[in-house]
Formats: sequence, structure tokens, C-alpha cells
Amino acid sequence: MLTPSEIRKRNNVTVLGEGAETLVLAHGFGCDQRVWQYIVPALAERYTLVLFDYVGSGRSQLSAFDATRYATLEGYARDVMEVCQALDLRDVHVVGHSVSATIGQLAALEIPERIASQVMICPSPCFLNVAPDYHGGFERADLEELLELMDRNYIGWANYLAPLVMGPESADYLIGKLSESFCSTDPIVAKVFARATFFADYRHVLPQAAHPTLLLQSQVDTLANPNVGRYMHARMARATLKELPCVGHCIHMTHPESVVSEIHAWLADGTSRQAPNADVRSGSV
Repeated sequence: MLTPSEIRKRNNVTVLGEGAETLVLAHGFGCDQRVWQYIVPALAERYTLVLFDYVGSGRSQLSAFDATRYATLEGYARDVMEVCQALDLRDVHVVGHSVSATIGQLAALEIPERIASQVMICPSPCFLNVAPDYHGGFERADLEELLELMDRNYIGWANYLAPLVMGPESADYLIGKLSESFCSTDPIVAKVFARATFFADYRHVLPQAAHPTLLLQSQVDTLANPNVGRYMHARMARATLKELPCVGHCIHMTHPESVVSEIHAWLADGTSRQAPNADVRSGSV
């Protein structure tokens, strides 16, 4: 059993701000806590922020990586749970990008007393197309080919995936930042996380979501198209869906002002978090 200080070191935990409400920011696949730099300054003015790296990512302790534990998203959810327990966090709002939306939900199911709500940025419970009526975005063969590319040419894989994830309208420097993040991850660790991310199917946990949840969906997203957000919204009893006039999968990097504005509005309006499902579509691309 690790001590709180050991967990903080293992996951490279950073605490910023002094707000009464606490946000735990959980990064997506191939990234680390640095991807939040575009929204952290504005959020830190109002909230206490807890940032961390999953084991194997960023400046976490690579020696703590266990391929068996992290072969499924439950292993990453344990990281979230252990960080919350190490800091003795209560009533926190978990902000999860991409696969971390699901990871955050898995954690919330295990430690519901510590989590008040979730904000899911471009979430997807399953990136696979599943017949007859679920379109996650990818055929299994395509994803297998993508993982094979990781083995053959890791740098080439990173340079291919980064612009796909960021979206066609993204600035070159942002694409470069994401590609650099991919390349800085140990290839063995990245492949384990990739398989856990892209071959997972957690659609069955959606109806179990007990906490209020804000779904922030980009209107053009190669990895998680709007139909995925609508699918989730229809199956989560306390979800609010906001389709933003954004392009790309990393809107916390490409459209930080919009994401910050939605988070502020969500946390300011406690009444809306208690209301039944709401579906709000903002503007057009």
C-alpha cells in the first residue's frame, strides 16, 4: 500500500489555485497534464485544480507501470481513485478528456462519495463500430492496423495520428505539441494504453452514472462524432449535452475559451446539474 506522498510522486500530482470547489483534470491517451495549460490559468482563478499524469505518462514514475493493471481502463481509474484518496478530496468535479471521460465514470462508480459531478470533453465509451446501430468511428481492422504502425514506425504513427486527432483546422503548433506528447511516451506503455482505449466498450456503464454530467461535444470530431455524444446523453439519466461549434477532438487546446466558459456555467448553476437530461446545441460550424 502506497502512502499519500508516494502516490503524489508516482502520478506527478500538481495542485493549483485556492478556490472552494475542486476540479480534477484527467488527460487523454498519449498526453499528460501539460495539455491543460490552455485552460488552467482561467480555471485556477476560480477553482482549486488537481492535475496528474497516469502512470506511464508525462513525468509519472515509469517504474510503477504494470502492463497487467493498465491493460484495461479500470487500472487508470484506480489512478484517479488513489489520487483522490491521497489528497482526501471530497465533492470534486472530474474533468476528463476523451477516454478519461470513461475512466472518470469508472472511478465515480467506485468512490461516489468523493465525486460531485463530471465534465466529459469529447467523450466516447467505445471507439469501435458495433453492428447494427453503434457507430464509434472505427472498424476493428483499421485500429489493428494503427497499432501495427506503432510497432513498425512509432514516430510515423505519432505524426499520422496527431493531425487526425486535432482536426483539419488546428494550428500547426498545436498539432506539433500533440505529436511531441505522443513521441515522449514510452512506446510499450503507449501501446498498452492504446489497446485499452481503442478496443474498450464501456457502453454498459452509461446507465449506471449517478452523478450529474456535462457532455461537451465538438460538432466535427474524427474520433468521437456528435452521434456518440447523443448516444451517451440518451443513456445517462443526469446528463447535459452541449454540442459546440468546434472542430477537432482536443477542444480544450483549440477552443479553450469555449471550454472554460461551459465549465464556469456548469459549476455556477447548481440547479441545472440536478435537472433531467438537457440537450443544447450551440451555433454552427
